[in-house]
Amino acid sequence: MSRLVHQQIPVTAFSQNCSIVVCPATGKVALIDPGGDADKISDVLRQQSLQVDKILLTHGHLDHVGAAKILADRWQVPLIGPHTDDRFLFDSLPQQSAMFGFPPCAVFYPDHWLREGESVELGALTFSVLHCPGHTPGHIVFYEAEQNILFSGDVIFKGGVGRTDFPRGNAEQLIDAIKHKLLPLGDEVTFIPGHGPRSTLGHERLTNPFLRD
Repeated sequence: MSRLVHQQIPVTAFSQNCSIVVCPATGKVALIDPGGDADKISDVLRQQSLQVDKILLTHGHLDHVGAAKILADRWQVPLIGPHTDDRFLFDSLPQQSAMFGFPPCAVFYPDHWLREGESVELGALTFSVLHCPGHTPGHIVFYEAEQNILFSGDVIFKGGVGRTDFPRGNAEQLIDAIKHKLLPLGDEVTFIPGHGPRSTLGHERLTNPFLRD
């Protein structure tokens, strides 16, 4: 299979990685975590003549979902994910907006909450859903096995892991999810985090200070 086309667009003052993913076989397009700057994201899509098919969300923090409803309405596509345990974060979107100085974001909910073991199709691509709580209780990640690529949201970063000092964060759950769900996927898996540069699970297994026993 040809390699999927992937592009990161940094959005918001937090430089959150909104990902544009294109199935190489069908040209179908997904947005992952459009956290803000809806017009910036739309401009990139239009410049490349891309038509969005669905929007995928890893968790409910504002910097990952802030433009999701705007873009879903603009492109008339479904919002998918995260796990329903993050519902309280969607309930609190107006408060998150005020807290972080973001443009106002009204309460909305995904069209479909995801669970461990489900999968999301994008043309010929199949993204497995892994529930990885800790940063938030309903955090999920999207893994495409044939492409050996993982969209990890704020679970793991190059040289770091997600914060657990937010409401309902849990450091033990986070490290457990990384060690028992992500690292077993294989050292060669490339992951695209919610912030910062990509890395591989093998590199992080050997060098990430948060993963040392």
